[in-house]
Amino acid sequence: MLILVWAIIIIYGVLSCFIFLYSLTQLTLTLNYRKANKNKGAQPLKKLDKFPMVTIQLPIFNEQYVSERLIDATAKIDYPKDKLEIQVLDDSTDETFELIANKVGALQQDGFNIKHIHRVNRQGYKAGALSAGLAICEGDYVAIFDADFIPSQSFLMDSLIHFTQNKIGLVQTKWLHLNKNYNFLTRMQAFGLDAHFTVEQGGRNAAGHFINFNGTAGVWRKECINDAGGWESDTLTEDLDLSYRAQLKGWEFKYLEGVGSPAELPAAMNALKTQQYRWNKGAAECAVKNLDKVIKSKDVSNSTKVYAIFHLMNSFVFVCILLTGLLSGPLMYIKSIYFEFGYLFQLAAFFSLSFVFLAFFYWTSTAMNYENKTKGFLKFIGSFPIFLSVYMGLSLHNALAVFEGYAGKKSPFVRTPKFNLIKNDGVWKNNKYISRKINPLTYVELFLSLYFIAAIGIGVYLGDSGLMPFHLMLAFGFGVIAFFSVVHAKR
Repeated sequence: MLILVWAIIIIYGVLSCFIFLYSLTQLTLTLNYRKANKNKGAQPLKKLDKFPMVTIQLPIFNEQYVSERLIDATAKIDYPKDKLEIQVLDDSTDETFELIANKVGALQQDGFNIKHIHRVNRQGYKAGALSAGLAICEGDYVAIFDADFIPSQSFLMDSLIHFTQNKIGLVQTKWLHLNKNYNFLTRMQAFGLDAHFTVEQGGRNAAGHFINFNGTAGVWRKECINDAGGWESDTLTEDLDLSYRAQLKGWEFKYLEGVGSPAELPAAMNALKTQQYRWNKGAAECAVKNLDKVIKSKDVSNSTKVYAIFHLMNSFVFVCILLTGLLSGPLMYIKSIYFEFGYLFQLAAFFSLSFVFLAFFYWTSTAMNYENKTKGFLKFIGSFPIFLSVYMGLSLHNALAVFEGYAGKKSPFVRTPKFNLIKNDGVWKNNKYISRKINPLTYVELFLSLYFIAAIGIGVYLGDSGLMPFHLMLAFGFGVIAFFSVVHAKR
């Protein structure tokens, strides 16, 4: 019995330590970001003095609701027509193909250099489509937009000016949100993504550490893509994979927080889960593929290696949350019976600083979006605990994706369904791309919500309230995820 007790304590301690170290890196990124913003003066306005040949790639697969919107917005980008090529990389198998063909034909009549590149085998999924387009593209620079984006007219002018040195291989811009306030889920996603696209990307870039291409709303130097080995489809996050291969080859990336690219957030739980599965499994696959190369590289500083380790392994946090949550119930009994371990539980209280570090990280992001700091703080207080709870509730779904990624289990690239939602307009109840089935995992999530409600009761019974906030957030988070999984499937 004592061996089992020690096993639970050690596993819980190791997982809590990883969460703490991860949150510590987020804290240092926050400090880097704040320091960089404090020292950043007014930037002189610059204009392009010459116009290089640019190819814009639009990878699309069965995007009936948003493909025309994307192509229209791309055609409005302010750039000389004779220096711009647009590739619509269409793998569609439904009526999206006809919509794109008609739209491309009309723009060709208007004098645009736009090509409809249709593949029937979808080999390599998005990476395969990008690679096929790259092989025949005319541009020295390649901009990429996913189907749910609406690029601004000034996008190329604002981003190309930052290729100031030959070693800059990528310029990534910030994601903005077309439907941030559409519903509860879009508000929570915006809260989390805003932190990534301010503090995280900005903090890494300011300190000279590796950042990642976010799959869209960025411009690559074509030479950089080719030098890094091109697009590869052996992970679900081909963007993160190429980012690391390129930076390990010595290419530098630049992140532009001041240039925004609006996009649509998933408004349905099953769509969000599809996206989360791909991102987290892909990150795990990239860790398996690239982590060893980062650690062994003689050209990468030790500090950059540390940040890269936690960057590539950030999806492992969901595994830690799930397992520490499951072990926290037995841990309360151990604490009430084995008094000799009291000093260990007192030491474990130190890990609660993780919550403080993450709160500072997300508060810094929220504060950047509010001139009125009081209003911003109230918004943060109302959003942060709920956001954290919801993403804790995703820990089962995401942890399974991570385990699959580490185990090398392959799965197809499943796109995130889009709805053509802008602000509070539009409905998605008839969207044919949304699955109506309730995944059996949803019932497990409901069970876990009840499990943590029971843990709250056990804590009250034992007179131990130390883990009650953790259990409250987990119970709420799993309950919310299960609730919306059912409601949105039936809608």
